[in-house]
Amino acid sequence: MSAPAQSSHEFVTGRAQLVEYLAGGCKPIEQWRIGTEHEKFAFQCEDLRPLPYEGERGIKAVLEGLLQFGWQPIAEAGNVIALSKDGANVTLEPGGQLELSGAPLETVHQTCREVGEHLNQVKHIGSQLDIAFLGLGFNPKWRRDDIPWMPKGRYAIMRRYMPTRGQLGLDMMLRTCTVQVNLDFASEADMVRKFRVSLALQPIATALWANSPFVEGKPSGFQSYRSHIWTDTDPDRTGILPFVFEPGMSFERYVDYVLDVPMYFVYRDDRYVDVAGSSFRQFMAGKLPALPGELPTMGDWADHLTTVFPEVRLKRYLEMRGADGGPWRRLCALPAYWVGLLYDTAALDAAWDLVKDWTVEEHRALREAVPKQGLKTPFRGGTVRDLALETLAMARGGLNRRRCLDAHGRDESIFLETLDGIARSGRAMADDMLTDYYGRWGASVDEVFREYSY
Repeated sequence: MSAPAQSSHEFVTGRAQLVEYLAGGCKPIEQWRIGTEHEKFAFQCEDLRPLPYEGERGIKAVLEGLLQFGWQPIAEAGNVIALSKDGANVTLEPGGQLELSGAPLETVHQTCREVGEHLNQVKHIGSQLDIAFLGLGFNPKWRRDDIPWMPKGRYAIMRRYMPTRGQLGLDMMLRTCTVQVNLDFASEADMVRKFRVSLALQPIATALWANSPFVEGKPSGFQSYRSHIWTDTDPDRTGILPFVFEPGMSFERYVDYVLDVPMYFVYRDDRYVDVAGSSFRQFMAGKLPALPGELPTMGDWADHLTTVFPEVRLKRYLEMRGADGGPWRRLCALPAYWVGLLYDTAALDAAWDLVKDWTVEEHRALREAVPKQGLKTPFRGGTVRDLALETLAMARGGLNRRRCLDAHGRDESIFLETLDGIARSGRAMADDMLTDYYGRWGASVDEVFREYSY
């Protein structure tokens, strides 16, 4: 969502070209990679307030501070809004959430080292500026109006459009953080199977990573309020995508879906043009009211793909989008969970056997219930906790078979240990936080910032 706009002079000649673009993501197994992304809130230590863009202790100062580690600045309208280095990016979400979009790496060990190096860098900058960083799914304290907006053109367009489609879109933009992993596929058939399995199992990830039970200083009644936010953001571009589970699912079918998702913007001459509500089909016909007669480029298509927000998103890879952002260990656990399930044939087969007869109604029921009930959500005579235990065993087997070892001879399954504890106990991080809120925190969420910051 927050990456700098794409530029391209290759015009779109037809629908088949868009399908070929997605199919171009197919890779042989030896070229499969792991791309981990995570967002975090930045706040002032003395009063816990979110950072503005400008100022001695603003987000701009954080980005400029990171330049000492070899990052290169990316500017928009004279403002530094992102950094790049060695295939990775640091970008800004609308409310100043700082995101690492990691480089494509071969193992979970490598991606966890990348996460650790990045967090050490931002902690170093934070110690200089008296600020800190918090990994949670939803800002536990501050109101929407308390969050400063970042100076990015696409966000101004989304800010105007979001309230026309749902009640919580601006909360999604300003007050949420996630961790996700981007994974490859070998063929269209491999993409379809991975898409179906990962989409079906996103609610299990939501339950395992749930850590956003507070809204504006009070318990919300949800385990993952971040996940709930997406149910009232924009029905045109969110949800479980029932067509993914239907016969005939393909790159072409996904293209047809995205073609009809309303656009936000087109990037032209170093500025964002507001085309909110128009479709890419209209654009291909030269019928955008804001740009009459103009035709799209492949860069426009790449940009538009980033503005759909289902629980799993297809680009030239698959993005797992169902988890709350979280503490250090959980950032490494997410790629481990999905790599174990999707990058090993036996694990993927077992996961498919688990979900292949789930109905669309059951998918919807899980998506609706899990944000509130978490691991306790009933399902087919058991609970989501049972599914978590079962899928963690599958993922562990997949990671064991990958045999990607660190310097101590340990495979990638070591990163599942924190999830094993959650699933065995049936208590997500949200449960622990609520216990502390009603107990030793004295009904205050301020301790969240102190105990869970990086």
